[in-house]
Amino acid sequence: MLVRRRSAHDTSGPLAFPTLFQLALGCITNFFDTLGIGSFAPTASVFKFRKIVPDQQIPGTLNVGHTLPSITEALIFIAVVEVDPVTLSAMIAAAVAGAWLGAGVVARWPRRTVQIGMGLALLVAASLFLMTNLNLFPAGGNSFDLQGNRLIVGVAGNFMLGAFMTLGIGLFGPCMILVALLGMNPKAAFPIMMGSCAFLMPVASLRFVRAGGYRLQPALGLTIGGIPGVLVAAYIVKSLDVVYVRWLVVVVVLYAAITMLRSAYTEALQKRALETAKA
Repeated sequence: MLVRRRSAHDTSGPLAFPTLFQLALGCITNFFDTLGIGSFAPTASVFKFRKIVPDQQIPGTLNVGHTLPSITEALIFIAVVEVDPVTLSAMIAAAVAGAWLGAGVVARWPRRTVQIGMGLALLVAASLFLMTNLNLFPAGGNSFDLQGNRLIVGVAGNFMLGAFMTLGIGLFGPCMILVALLGMNPKAAFPIMMGSCAFLMPVASLRFVRAGGYRLQPALGLTIGGIPGVLVAAYIVKSLDVVYVRWLVVVVVLYAAITMLRSAYTEALQKRALETAKA
């Protein structure tokens, strides 16, 4: 095992090759991510269940680990689906700006704040999966561009989604809703959301890396395993009925959200009891 020198403030973990489980996790989550399910919520749930990553480092590990697979997805879908370049570039730039702001805040949050934030983010993700399975998303329109006030709303919305993504909520589901509400063709969501992730995740990851707010080994597992998962989904499988998978994800993510919030509550009680005992 290779071990690097670390400063007292470096919490990213030793430089070690990922385990087979971490590689498989990266492959599977990015495989389904390419098919439209999303990778953040399922990965965060597994990290929580298996205690692979400390709670406060889960957002950073997600952003660092899924960056290169997301860039691979973007290169594929931006070439396949044509979206107005002004709309695409404006919404991507907004997401990057939001991620830069969000990562700087989340990377400095204490453990309990991250637990509460991620617990709420996972509840939102579970709700979005449920809405997808129940066909509750707006139908959208036929446009592949935004103009005037709709463009302003789209840019502002994607800025917020970029900021929330650094917490681990994921951008796919919310971006699909945003695009549809603005009257765009649902297909336009793929290059927008994947392009947004491809550009914002390196920016967010840089801030997490500088703050030491991630775990290196599982992040490498997501990266190394994730790229083949993307390529298999995009060029070999191409489409798949993922309704039953989504139902499973709803249950898993909901349970992870409750567990995360329960951890925050339990640790708060323990801290209060300790302070009372000292007094």
